Amino acid sequence: MSSMLDLLSDSPVVPVITIEDLESAVPLARALVAGGLSVLEITLRTPCAMAAIERICDQVPVAVAGAGTVTRAEDFSLLKDLGAQFAISPGATPALYEAAADSGLPFLPGIASASELMQGLERGYDCFKFFPANAIGGVVALRALYGPFPNARFCPTGGITEETLSDYLSLPNVVAAGGSWFAPAADVAAGRWELITERARRIVGHANPG
Repeated sequence: MSSMLDLLSDSPVVPVITIEDLESAVPLARALVAGGLSVLEITLRTPCAMAAIERICDQVPVAVAGAGTVTRAEDFSLLKDLGAQFAISPGATPALYEAAADSGLPFLPGIASASELMQGLERGYDCFKFFPANAIGGVVALRALYGPFPNARFCPTGGITEETLSDYLSLPNVVAAGGSWFAPAADVAAGRWELITERARRIVGHANPG
């Protein structure tokens, strides 16, 4: 099984998706994958989120689908049974770290401070979600963390826009960045899948300008 660092290295931009209507899950995943975004973080913020992950894993096998907003230890075993390929949390607790280790599911723990980062490093992690990125210092904070923690890698999420994406990805300790602007709720509700694919392609171009 790939590590989170491996998964993110293959996909420097991660859509953060909130599924309100289960029927939109598969066409949305297909639209994003068609645009070059294959690692999909489906947040556990809606009643149908777990079912959406299962459906995407079953019907869009080229997608690398996982869960975001994982806040309960018991979610790990459920996600693994559904076929999820990773889990991401907004923060991390001892219970979450232990559940992740027991499940074997690749885990991206969320951190917002040097102390939280050190706790994760002590547990053997080398890649973290930096959240909420913009609110806790963004590019400036990540650049500052590079000095004392040069081996730590991050996927900043929260407040990042298409316009600021390249600023984050240019940092030596940022392996990927996440955002929700790829698929606005209005486009999803209206089934504007081609528009979402076009936006994904443009963003992939920004992330890989060469």
